Amino acid sequence: MRKVISTNLAPAAIGPYSQAIEVLNMIFVSGQIPVNPETGQIDAEDITGQTKQSFANLKAILKEAGCGIESVVKTTVFLADMSLFEGMNEVYKTQFTGTFPARSTIAVKALPKGALVEIEAIAVKA
Repeated sequence: MRKVISTNLAPAAIGPYSQAIEVLNMIFVSGQIPVNPETGQIDAEDITGQTKQSFANLKAILKEAGCGIESVVKTTVFLADMSLFEGMNEVYKTQFTGTFPARSTIAVKALPKGALVEIEAIAVKA
């Protein structure tokens, strides 16, 4: 059984996809760009602010699914330029306590709405 996870506390999908899907005890969260759900815009111009907003969106979706960031077992981070890695990583490491999830980081040619970062995650509910 698949369950769609959706919240107004994160940006609405900008295409034909769900914010997240729950299957059994796993939550698959779509990539979150740094769109402020209140304004519908990317407010932050730098990688630090954009990474924080992407995590805020991710956490809102996880909360709606009944779990938190501590349930994340895998992330994929997409960067508009690998030179942004250090700034993203400084914020990333503050988002988790204890064991970090597995992670891939990929540089891409471009991201939706001109974002500098996009973060997707897989979480397992206890």
